[in-house]
Amino acid sequence: MNIPFLSFAPQHDPIRENVLAAIAAVYDKQWYVLGDQVKAFEAAYADFNQVKHCIGVANGLDALHLALEALNVGPDDEVLVPSNTYIATWLAISYVGATPVPVEPSLSTYNIDPTKIEAAITPRTKGIMPVHLYGQACEMGPIMEIAQRHGLWVVEDNAQAQGATWQGGITGSFGDVNGTSFYPGKNLGALGDAGAITTNDAELGGKIRTLRNYGSQKKYYNEVIGYNSRLDELQAAVLSVKLPHLIEWTQQRQAVAALYDQHLKGLGDLILPLVAQGATHVYHLYVVRSKHREALQQHLQEQGVGTLIHYPVPPHLQQAYAHMSIPEGTYPIAEELAHTALSLPMWPGMQEKEVIAVAAAVRNFFERA
Repeated sequence: MNIPFLSFAPQHDPIRENVLAAIAAVYDKQWYVLGDQVKAFEAAYADFNQVKHCIGVANGLDALHLALEALNVGPDDEVLVPSNTYIATWLAISYVGATPVPVEPSLSTYNIDPTKIEAAITPRTKGIMPVHLYGQACEMGPIMEIAQRHGLWVVEDNAQAQGATWQGGITGSFGDVNGTSFYPGKNLGALGDAGAITTNDAELGGKIRTLRNYGSQKKYYNEVIGYNSRLDELQAAVLSVKLPHLIEWTQQRQAVAALYDQHLKGLGDLILPLVAQGATHVYHLYVVRSKHREALQQHLQEQGVGTLIHYPVPPHLQQAYAHMSIPEGTYPIAEELAHTALSLPMWPGMQEKEVIAVAAAVRNFFERA
């Protein structure tokens, strides 16, 4: 048995000719930066994400960074952020000189716990950055209510949850301005780094378009100190081919997750994903938990099953944030997740026999224990 953690083939093989044709069209047109392909994809993704404006940028981290820049976040400001997210969420806050303030997640959904947010608010708090982790929508209703009551903005990190919903509203449409990533492994992935910002605020959208392009609206005239963070024409062309397939690919991911749920239920101390009432999950990752995580991962590797750990070290314990002097044990839920979470193989088009084989290998581990 050889089952990788991720395979692109079931997605890419059927659309190969269309993708190559789209790339060739960009090549032949000889316009490679901020051209018609970027404009077309921005319009299509804005429509998909049910927002008025989409601004393509170079990657997901830049999307979050420029969102904060557009909101005038800076030194002396605090931003509430999950304690268990990928470090990019924290880095975006640091880039603008602000301070990330960790808020623990729910131990059942792994998303930021709305009941813990208000206790973290101080006079310096300017906003909240919820992360739709692993593909499950955060509980955006309570989060938005808290933000409105305290006069805070919201920036969603939607890198892992394109197409997920909270009570019918799509992720990336709730916040004032929101960032997503099209890194190749994402549910909607480019063939390299790429990202986008979504918003319903025309003023913020215009500001970000200026910031991403050297602070310029007109070539060689620079209104502000900006950045070079532009979605590439080639990547936009590829994303435009892939976007119409995203709903189908999401359904395939959900079908794989349902099979895992069926075949992994009741095994030892194995904890399966739980979806909050009112939320949907698009399963960017299928994450299980066990106190025997290392032994389970080793066993699966020996059986030819690829796995990954998302994420082995929470941000507050990374060397990059040692200057914050947050001692181990301060955020026990984030640390428990870091010690117990394991991501199983997951991709659109994964065959039922492959899912059953992975589940059988997991079952074998717990039956031997």
